[in-house]
Amino acid sequence: MNNLKIAWRNLWRNKRRTMITSASIFFGVFFATVMSSLQEGSYGSMVDNVVKFYSGYIQVFNKDYWDKKTINNTYEVTDSLIKKIKDVEEITHFSPRLESFALASSADITKGALVIGIDPEKEDRVTAVSKWLKKGSYLKPGDKGILIASDLAKYLKLDVNDTLIMLGQGFHGISAAGIFPVRGILEFSSPELNKVIYMELGSCQEFYSAYNRITSLVIMLKDHYDMPNALKKMNETISDSYNIMSWKEIQPELVQLIQSDRAGGVVMKIILYMIIGFSIFGTIIMMIQERRREMGVMVAIGMQRLKLGNILLFETILIGFLGVFTGIIGSLPIISYYFNNPIRLTGEAANAMIDMGVEPLMKFSWMPSVFYNQALIIFILTVFVGFFPIYKTLKLKLNQALRA
Repeated sequence: MNNLKIAWRNLWRNKRRTMITSASIFFGVFFATVMSSLQEGSYGSMVDNVVKFYSGYIQVFNKDYWDKKTINNTYEVTDSLIKKIKDVEEITHFSPRLESFALASSADITKGALVIGIDPEKEDRVTAVSKWLKKGSYLKPGDKGILIASDLAKYLKLDVNDTLIMLGQGFHGISAAGIFPVRGILEFSSPELNKVIYMELGSCQEFYSAYNRITSLVIMLKDHYDMPNALKKMNETISDSYNIMSWKEIQPELVQLIQSDRAGGVVMKIILYMIIGFSIFGTIIMMIQERRREMGVMVAIGMQRLKLGNILLFETILIGFLGVFTGIIGSLPIISYYFNNPIRLTGEAANAMIDMGVEPLMKFSWMPSVFYNQALIIFILTVFVGFFPIYKTLKLKLNQALRA
């Protein structure tokens, strides 16, 4: 404790040197934290677009569906399957879907579209479809109408209460044709979803002659941290009869994008940490050179070399703690502001994100790891550099130090 007090007093004997060293650590922590927050926020935004808007955390398919995505590879939901899913405590909600494609026509305009049959109430608990309703009304159980996404509605020149003709291929090659009134227009923040058609599940099954059949069960969890446990339990109970896939397997291109971007971020952080490390190291070398005579006198009057080295180590640690603490405090207002006010991209950057099906926003993360990871790494780096004064103290040549 005495060594710590002496170290703290020594810091403020040369305030300028202390402030310069602390400032280098401050800016390192500040930029590393803000950059990490932006990275993790962007990844979270991408995952939210996939998980909360459409795919859910986990989906349950027929064994053959993923290799050949046809309506013939659907399955019927059994009471046994529902019970096993409900027994997994990490699962909060689940919703059945029947997905296929159809040719959508209005007047003389035609376009292919993804058709998703949903249970309106269950789907709303899973992906909150109703909150994206721009005009009209949401689907009701047994509804014979449709919800159409804004981009597709604009292309087909459709509005609420207009009718849409759909043609497709149903279960086992049966022709699917029907005329459906437009109940509402949906406008998603994810551009990829603004090209789909939603139908009530029973009406969709009737349209495709796939009675009581679904393509998937979409499952939501309490949190993404619960996904490993939920997957393990589901694989133990139902994987023999069904194909269970996480969002990472359903969207591997998104996982690859995140991993490659994270790797680039790691390289940038390593460069930043090296700059910080050499900055601290240079300051420590300067400090030792300036205080060689002082160190020599203290050793000459009887202070143990190891104790002197420990005091210098404590000085370095205190400088590191000061820089890390102020760096985190300084980053909080910036991250807090942009966490609540994401940056909307424009131009080519926005178009690139839209092409990937991601909302063109730069979001920041408020995860605790964003702060303590950077602080911990830079603090460890500072402590590591702090052992150099101990080495120099143990190797100090007394006669040269006293003449310095």
